[in-house]
Amino acid sequence: MKTFLTLGTAALALAATPAMAQDAPERAGQVQLKVLGTYVAPDGKITDINVNLPGLPATTQTKANDNVTPTIAVEYFVTDNVSIETIAGITQHDVDATAGLPAGAELVSNAKLIPATVTAKYHFDLGSVKPYLGAGPAYFLWVGDKPGAATLPLGVTETNLSNEFGVALQGGFDVPVGDQGFSLSVDVKRYFIDTTARWYVGNTLAIETEHKLDPWVISAGVAYRF
Repeated sequence: MKTFLTLGTAALALAATPAMAQDAPERAGQVQLKVLGTYVAPDGKITDINVNLPGLPATTQTKANDNVTPTIAVEYFVTDNVSIETIAGITQHDVDATAGLPAGAELVSNAKLIPATVTAKYHFDLGSVKPYLGAGPAYFLWVGDKPGAATLPLGVTETNLSNEFGVALQGGFDVPVGDQGFSLSVDVKRYFIDTTARWYVGNTLAIETEHKLDPWVISAGVAYRF
């Protein structure tokens, strides 16, 4: 009887081995590279006016224009369900008046932004769809901006947008295509971050305003995991 029990136990163990192998994590230690088209929709409205030497109307309000740009995302899977992701890309925006000044008056031109972002993501497994949620710190680095056309008659010679830290929330999903590591990917981020805009006439600070950026960043593209 003991022999039959021993053989039975061994048989069950051997039968369970393939199932355990199939359930083992497959993504831990892997890297996923994404190439995405990204739609960036910032707010850009003024939340406070600190300096106003030209006497702009108190009702002055602004909006940053939307843009589409290519983005690369690199993701490392710490476990099968947890990953760390960073993105690389640059986006360009103008800031125009929407109230208090003639609508469309350009205040900032060609402001180039690097949205340095690192997020921790948790992945769910729903079979053919792999959704995820994430969050992490972000640093908005402005690498170029020019005075808008509407500020030049005021004598403005320089514009500066402050670099700032903030937070990004993230959600999306990957849809594997075949078994070679390729996927289709959709990603949505919402940033919570501000900036201070300054306009100078020579060395004199003429205008300083606080702006709410808080952009929505929506991306779609292809991914490859290896």
